[in-house]
Amino acid sequence: MIATVTLNPSLDEHITVDGLIIDEANRWSKLKRYAGGKGIDVARAIHEMNGITVAYGFIGGSQGRTLEILLDEEGVQYSFTPIQQETRTNFIITDTKTYQQTRIGARGPHISKSELERFYRKLREIRPKPDLLVASGSLPPGVPDDIYYNIADESRKYGIRTVLDSEGVWLEEGIKAKPYLIKPNVYEAEELLKRDIPNKKAVIKAALDLVEMGTQIAIISRGKDGIIAASREEIIEAIPPMVKVRSALGAGDCTIAGLAIKLANNEPLIEACRLGVAMGTAAVLTPGTELCHRADVEKILPQVKVCKLTDS
Repeated sequence: MIATVTLNPSLDEHITVDGLIIDEANRWSKLKRYAGGKGIDVARAIHEMNGITVAYGFIGGSQGRTLEILLDEEGVQYSFTPIQQETRTNFIITDTKTYQQTRIGARGPHISKSELERFYRKLREIRPKPDLLVASGSLPPGVPDDIYYNIADESRKYGIRTVLDSEGVWLEEGIKAKPYLIKPNVYEAEELLKRDIPNKKAVIKAALDLVEMGTQIAIISRGKDGIIAASREEIIEAIPPMVKVRSALGAGDCTIAGLAIKLANNEPLIEACRLGVAMGTAAVLTPGTELCHRADVEKILPQVKVCKLTDS
């Protein structure tokens, strides 16, 4: 079982317009709602591939209840910690004429000390013990910046491997607990290592340096150029086929889901990279915050190029 943690879930409203005109009245042509937040996206993608997963995090108010109903309709299991304030709503506006997307995000509800403690207690009582715990995304107000450190450190005490996917100070604090895997993109890795990463050779060096900082596996995502993964034993590059991009939203979360599915079953890292890139690529074929479809993943999987690299 793969548990996911989403500390700042969202109800995502995807609005489609046929030609957005600024300072004018616009009519939407399509409106779809999705259960959002990076960890929830990971859980939805794992479920799409018939994996076993449970989503954890905070949920509140009528928007939170709508999010739970959407997950129920997909068949995704969850065990949220209820909070007093309302779950945030994010808006994604897609212009079908220009293919441009505008994302308007909310900061999120304030989490009280008692709500945070109930969340910690719920994590300690997860049964059965998950094979992996994926913690990802931004933090709402009231949650300390070092919470990912606490989650990874606590999980290790219970023999649970943690996958961490965040950015900035949250990633910087979290990596101090030596999680099992991290997956920054190039920009996030540059922030973490405090240096430029201008080319493939620099990406390889950065991934190895992140492993030296204590994580067992460091994966740096490079958009259409795929990913580079490093451990103490090997370096792997996985490159996706060229596809027409409809929306890149959720692609990184689908990549994490693919990695988690294979690694939870203790399969080789090279196969985890193959599935991760296939799922991330399948996600860009779908509109808005819609995630990968299993049929697309199965078509793309044999087209992903994977190979082992050296650091020289």
